[in-house]
Amino acid sequence: MDIRKVKKLIELLEESGVAEIEIKEGEESVRISRHGAGAPVTTYVQVPAPGAVPAARPVAAEPLVSPVHTDTAVTAPMVGTFYASPSPGARSFVDIGSEVKVGQTLCIIEAMKMMNQIESDKNGRVVSVLVKSGDPVEFGQPLFIIE
Repeated sequence: MDIRKVKKLIELLEESGVAEIEIKEGEESVRISRHGAGAPVTTYVQVPAPGAVPAARPVAAEPLVSPVHTDTAVTAPMVGTFYASPSPGARSFVDIGSEVKVGQTLCIIEAMKMMNQIESDKNGRVVSVLVKSGDPVEFGQPLFIIE
C-alpha cells in the first residue's frame, strides 16, 4: 500500500474525530486507531498468499512522553495551538513563579479558529511551563505544573 494513502488516512482520522479506521485493499489492510491522548497508531498487516513468505512491515509507535505528576499538572482539554499571551508581543498570562488562583486564565488554546481560555483548576505557584507559545498541543498533554 502506498505510504501517501496511509498518510491521507491518518489526516482523515485526525480531522474527523473517528476513533479507528480500517481499510482493505486486495491482500493488504491498514488499521489506524487513536489510543488515548497520543498520536494515532498505525499498524500494517499483509495477508500472505499460500506458501509465500510475508514481507516485513513497519509499525508506527506512540511517542514516548516523560512522566509528569498528574496531580500537579494542568493538561490541555482539547487539541489546538497553545498561546501563552492574549496577543503577539503581549505579556504572558503566567510565568514560572507566578501565583495562580482557581479560575485564573493560564493560556489560550486555539481550536478550529476559536480562542479558548484555559483556566487554573487549582491554587498554587507555576513551577514549570511545558509548552512554547505557538506549539500544537494534544488532548491531555501537560501544559503547566502548579504546586
